[in-house]
Amino acid sequence: MDLQTRKLHLITYLAQLQDEPFFDKIEKYVFLKSEKEGYVQPFSMEEFNQRIDRSLDDSDNHRVTESDELLFEIRQWE
Repeated sequence: MDLQTRKLHLITYLAQLQDEPFFDKIEKYVFLKSEKEGYVQPFSMEEFNQRIDRSLDDSDNHRVTESDELLFEIRQWE
């Protein structure tokens, strides 16, 4: 299984997770690890605004994937 598929599986798992204390532990671990390793780099205001503009353009031009469609696609990979 490639990394992209593994990430999507994890996202699907986390989206369905109902155990809030467990989710809190995962969240703290991920963010602490990211900060220590320097994985999280904040956007500059210019980058942030560019991403917003691109996202709005994608939405206006129907270049989006509905969440239920994405979940269906992910389930097909299993």
